[in-house]
Amino acid sequence: MKKVAFVTALFAAALAVSPAQAKETPSLQSKDGHTDNTIVSIASTNDSFDVLTALLKHAELVGVLNGKTEFTVFAPTDDAFGRLPKGTIESLYQPENRELLSTILTYHVVPGSVASTQLSSGSVDSVAGIPLDISVESGVMVNSANVVSADIEASNGIIHVVDTVLLPPQ
Repeated sequence: MKKVAFVTALFAAALAVSPAQAKETPSLQSKDGHTDNTIVSIASTNDSFDVLTALLKHAELVGVLNGKTEFTVFAPTDDAFGRLPKGTIESLYQPENRELLSTILTYHVVPGSVASTQLSSGSVDSVAGIPLDISVESGVMVNSANVVSADIEASNGIIHVVDTVLLPPQ
């Protein structure tokens, strides 16, 4: 029950972000100037994804997103993680929350390489096995998150930058 209350609080906080707060677009070039690497390599060398890459390492998901299997990642920026309630990130590092962290992170990932032009409104299954709602009516949205930068090509998939951390429904 404690886990459910924690996820509920996270979900409510994520929905409270206004569109004005959510307008950030990170630089698409990595810190080291490379633009043709794996999903993890691109994220880990870009200043906008420090929290995401740290959480991926902690959840031991780097190997999966660094491999040859193609994925589409809806990658929240550091600003998106910063809008979560105070203490949320720290609590996700607790050993008892490792499974929850893994679920949250894999909820941002879809199997296969899907460009923004291939997206259509509807539901798509995440790697976590929980569906994401995609809307392309006025810009691309994933659940309540706006895609603020699309189609960052990696050698093993595509990154779409989102302005909100996606939280699985209860």
